[in-house]
Amino acid sequence: MIEKDQNDRQQKFSGTKPVQGHLKFDSDKLTQWLSKNLDKRINIENVEEFKGGQSNPTYKVRTSEETFVLRRKPPGKLLPSAHAVDREYRVINALHQNNFPVPRAVAYCEDKSVLGTEFYLMDFIEGEIFWNISLPELEPKIRKRIFDSKISTLAKLQNIDFKKAGLGTFGKTSDYMARQIHRWSKIYKASETSKIPSMDKLIEWLPKNIPNNNETCIIHGDYRLDNIVFDSKTSEVIAVLDWELSTLGDPLGDFVYHLAPWFSPDVGAKVPSLSNISFKEHGIPTEGEYISRYCELTNRQTIDQLAFYKAYTLWRVAAIYQGILKRVKDGTAASSDANTNIEIIIEFAKSALSFIKN
Repeated sequence: MIEKDQNDRQQKFSGTKPVQGHLKFDSDKLTQWLSKNLDKRINIENVEEFKGGQSNPTYKVRTSEETFVLRRKPPGKLLPSAHAVDREYRVINALHQNNFPVPRAVAYCEDKSVLGTEFYLMDFIEGEIFWNISLPELEPKIRKRIFDSKISTLAKLQNIDFKKAGLGTFGKTSDYMARQIHRWSKIYKASETSKIPSMDKLIEWLPKNIPNNNETCIIHGDYRLDNIVFDSKTSEVIAVLDWELSTLGDPLGDFVYHLAPWFSPDVGAKVPSLSNISFKEHGIPTEGEYISRYCELTNRQTIDQLAFYKAYTLWRVAAIYQGILKRVKDGTAASSDANTNIEIIIEFAKSALSFIKN
């Protein structure tokens, strides 16, 4: 059943669709702005909306000469500090110049009179995006290559000297976990639609039990399979997408979030999961093997206080889904397929609590 649900997820979120009514914009204004800022005549032939994504609306913009991806803030009332497309543009621009696999940043616009909200454009990267974490359509040897490429790419990101990359002021370099817990607590409370006692318990427990880890690196913030473009021939990572939550901080926070499919509760197609997978048969590493590979690539012996990071990760996912639920109720969700089930939030909070009680 899980594999069927995940196959449905692949079909539902892959590719593009006509732009939803509340997310349409004046393409003539975009044409004029691009022509002026790129200093050449631009002729937009087609605009479509990518199916995937529930936060920042994302469009495929095809011109007579090339194809771009446009990311913008959604219209309507927004939570403070959310949908930071300016930060996305800054980080991919810096990383592209440092040979990390991201699309080339093309142009950024803060003038809301053009499309109604801030936006930026980047190159469209042709490749494969997988929405099913178990990759059922692929052979075991290809799955193995994909999993190794994505963890190697995360390690490459974390090994970049962020100061030399021009990102020394991209975020604070201390107290990352404390700031993240504070931030997501505020976001959760601002988007709360009903009381969930387990979430309140976690909000109280997490800041009192933060590991003493002073490492700092570039954080993606949402590093997962469906935010990665793979080469269709080599199965190597060719682009990492969706940098909305990027900052500087604790590398273990980013890694354990990426590890979530191995320990997340089973909620079917709603959240990627490796539950009930025969790892050896599928060619997918076990949780222990994946952790060992990450440690090897980042020159560490082990991950201290793994239970804390797992509890934090599941709690943060619950807070993210609460934000989605709130946006759906407010009518500002970028995707019409945005999840509206509060049971997911409750289930993730319950699982997070299980790690702090062990």
